[in-house]
Amino acid sequence: MMPDPFSPLDKHSRFRFRCSPENACFNACCRDLQQVLTPHDILCLRTFLGISSTQFLDQYTEMSSGPGTGLPVVSLRFGDSAHLICPFVTPAGCRVYPARPASCRTYPLARGVSRNRETGALTEHWALIRETHCLGFESSTAHTTEHTIDTWIADQDMGLHNEINDLLLELISDKNRLHPEPLTPAESQKVYTALYDLDTFRELFFSAPSVGRFASPMAADLARQDDRALLKIAMAWVRQVIFDRRH
Repeated sequence: MMPDPFSPLDKHSRFRFRCSPENACFNACCRDLQQVLTPHDILCLRTFLGISSTQFLDQYTEMSSGPGTGLPVVSLRFGDSAHLICPFVTPAGCRVYPARPASCRTYPLARGVSRNRETGALTEHWALIRETHCLGFESSTAHTTEHTIDTWIADQDMGLHNEINDLLLELISDKNRLHPEPLTPAESQKVYTALYDLDTFRELFFSAPSVGRFASPMAADLARQDDRALLKIAMAWVRQVIFDRRH
């Protein structure tokens, strides 16, 4: 039996890790994977690449439906299907590194979140991932780089990613509560457009007469120019229009 690569990590525990071209395994974690993208991942990637959300989705992703939920699941499409290599990896490393997805930033940690039903407070759960192919824990330079969870979050610029991705988890929780049956294909397509294809959603949203139901004039003005503000409005729209059938 293979050892479990996940081991629980206390908030104040320390670990040493460094990913570097000096490591013989460099880029190994960028192949043979299924890279699911969050709406915020796509926002960051398409902005970095300077293309529209529609172009990014068409060129780099594929969509499937979540089993039992019907929610859209967006994953990277691999140019090399035989080896499942990330389309953004090069021999020199990740060509979209400043905009890399949250899961890439988090590695070699894994993060889970639970919510207190009475208070609504979030609790983070962390684990350290030790995979046999990864030499980041053994790198000669790793011994000069000691981290806690907090320093890793800061070093990898994960704070905003976690904040917005937690809003998505809250939205999914609301879906399970308000709309427990699987989404229809039409509902799934609307969720996909609202959360992932923000450029298309912006055009549809601001041409509709019901903008005021989901955003104040100030928030709406901000969302015309700020994709993160628009994504928050899109989540509110999905919650009320698709998930909450009382409206």
